[in-house]
Amino acid sequence: MQVGPKNLITDVPGLRVGNASDDTLKSGSTVLLADKPFIASVDVMGGAPGTRETDLLAPDKMVEAIDALVLSGGSAFGLDAATGVQERLRQDGRGFALGPAVIPIVPAAIIFDLLNGGDKDWDRNPYYDLGVAAYNNAATDFDIGTAGAGTGALTAMHKGGLGSASFTLDSGHTVGALVAANPIGAVTQPNSRHFWAAPFEQNGEFGGLGPDTQSNIATPEPSRKVAAMAKLGRVPHGAPTNTTVAIIATDAPLTKAECKRLATAAHDGMARAIMPSHTPHDGDLIFALSTNPRNGEPPADLMTLGNAAAHCIARSIARAVYHATPADNDLLSTWAQDTPSSE
Repeated sequence: MQVGPKNLITDVPGLRVGNASDDTLKSGSTVLLADKPFIASVDVMGGAPGTRETDLLAPDKMVEAIDALVLSGGSAFGLDAATGVQERLRQDGRGFALGPAVIPIVPAAIIFDLLNGGDKDWDRNPYYDLGVAAYNNAATDFDIGTAGAGTGALTAMHKGGLGSASFTLDSGHTVGALVAANPIGAVTQPNSRHFWAAPFEQNGEFGGLGPDTQSNIATPEPSRKVAAMAKLGRVPHGAPTNTTVAIIATDAPLTKAECKRLATAAHDGMARAIMPSHTPHDGDLIFALSTNPRNGEPPADLMTLGNAAAHCIARSIARAVYHATPADNDLLSTWAQDTPSSE
């Protein structure tokens, strides 16, 4: 496997990503679009998901192809970003045709970023407009870090963000990931700037520090995020104030059921990069898509695809945090700002 030319999910041919952010709100939305409808499924492993149209992506459900995927901040309010994307697709004549009716299919997932220091006292839900703006911004090149759905993201110890990574496989197929990292868990080892994902880093893409040599790690550090949110007001213990959501994409020919299996395998990358992950307080999920629905071709090598997908997810999470940038009224410092006394 080799890192793709851009090291972004858009190394998969035909894909574009659009970001939109509101710095005052400290939130934003991200959309993934393709040149044509694509096959997709989803696997949810967190205990507190916030989603739209994910039931439709089960392998036994009727609709095969969808038109876009949305990741957004804003908790349940952020699902309205998908409505903005849906409207723009309708204007462009894209969607599932039923006679004269054309219905764009836009599944979505959200992270919780309502307690991050941003101004959430809006008069009208802003996420519809963020979805429209993200659609209009879609391109093969896009920002990661403090951008789009990752604008207001927080991990246990640092600012989170939007991350992406890719691999070109020996088969010639490409696998890419897009992640909004906002977990209750940490992406770095205790009292260290070393990323949990360090063994999977490619070409120094998130600092090149390598793995930490410490061992006997069983208990995480006290969460800076939990402490910072507590200063804003009472937050019930175990509140669902987190979530990491992601997309895996490939041009390998897959069925809907095989996309489901790819999404499941990709969750290994989340577990490698975040400690703990898949908790009752996160809505962790991964969409998986193929731009090349399988019609008669031999089955793809799902083991190799799943391995690459997991690595891309882990790398994307670390890249999201590594590329985060500081802003006014942040609750947490960025990884770049944070230099523990042990180093």
